Amino acid sequence: MESPLSASTVSLPPLVEPAAELSVDEVKRYSRHLIIPDVGMTGQKRLKNAKVLVVGAGGLGSPALLYLAAAGVGTLGIVDFDVVDESNLQRQIIHGVSDIGKPKAESARNSIKEINPLVEVVLHEERLDSDNALDIFRPYDLIVDGTDNFATRYLVNDACVLLGKPYVWGSIYRFDGQASVFWAEHGPCYRCLYPEPPPPGMVPSCAEGGVLGVLCASIGSIQVNEAIKVITGIGDPLVGRLMIYDALEMTYRSVKVRKDPECPVCGKNPTITELIDYEAFCGAVSEEAAEAVQGSTITAKDLKNMMDNDENIFVVDVREPNEYEIVSIPGATLIPKGEFLSGAALEKLPQDKRIVLHCKSGARSAEALAVVKDAGFSDAVHVGGGVLAWVSQVDPSLPTY
Repeated sequence: MESPLSASTVSLPPLVEPAAELSVDEVKRYSRHLIIPDVGMTGQKRLKNAKVLVVGAGGLGSPALLYLAAAGVGTLGIVDFDVVDESNLQRQIIHGVSDIGKPKAESARNSIKEINPLVEVVLHEERLDSDNALDIFRPYDLIVDGTDNFATRYLVNDACVLLGKPYVWGSIYRFDGQASVFWAEHGPCYRCLYPEPPPPGMVPSCAEGGVLGVLCASIGSIQVNEAIKVITGIGDPLVGRLMIYDALEMTYRSVKVRKDPECPVCGKNPTITELIDYEAFCGAVSEEAAEAVQGSTITAKDLKNMMDNDENIFVVDVREPNEYEIVSIPGATLIPKGEFLSGAALEKLPQDKRIVLHCKSGARSAEALAVVKDAGFSDAVHVGGGVLAWVSQVDPSLPTY
């Protein structure tokens, strides 16, 4: 297969036809756009007529929704089924302290209305999946992907390809960000760049590895910039290009991406002609981990009972040191998951005690459990729900993250 890293920038016609007119209030509101020759009245009318769906009202969705609303996009759809948590406020700036516990979609709608009451907001308060994605996407002109997991990214990509819709993609992790515009009719799709998801557990999520809050604004605003360009037909959008941002070095670089003729969804002979099971495709955990946890998963309360009864156990926290500093289960020994994958952790495990593994929520400890069982610790177990379950079920006074 030819390398995907070669292509040229693409200028495209406007995605959306202009609305009939702008009201006096709209002319006043958008005057700084209207005096830009490349945007002008026609470009603003296109924004007014545009219907944009933002998948996720979290880190990337927050700045994207705020700036799309401020820019005058006429209809904004929001897909999100989660509720606002205190840990979200470090980066999800569309929500505030008074929104904690509220549905994110509703909180986002309220903030949008404060910024621009002229925008129509449509809420989709449900988990996006293979059964509803096509129906949810169909009424919209453009999709903005603000998700943080591979299963949903592939789902968004395939749904957009099948519907012939462009979408703006963004990704963030710690100090690094990426963004692109995928539009199969004019360039590559996400699968052309990333044909296969990484092995389960190899790439930590933001919840596991962290993210600099302001990075969301950097990438989210780039996504809105690209959305405006595609809608109005100005400039060269990131079709066929991957923008890479390093916040620590303060560098931006662009990598050219070419369409893969063998791509299973947008290639010459596509094999994916309908939405598939994306959780299975990406694998929440590896097959080995899924097998290891069968009959070897305990609850946080079970662990507390073991401790209270002075059972002969050795509790291991497989998270990273900075996570351990935030909150830990009393008596747990820190041995990061990477040491289990390399085999270095095995010599640290006592042979005369039952091994109990835990992480933040259970995914990493499941991967470590597979290694431990394969090494002969047949009675080893892991804590379903991890330290989050310990805080919620055993000791609510501890912090979460």
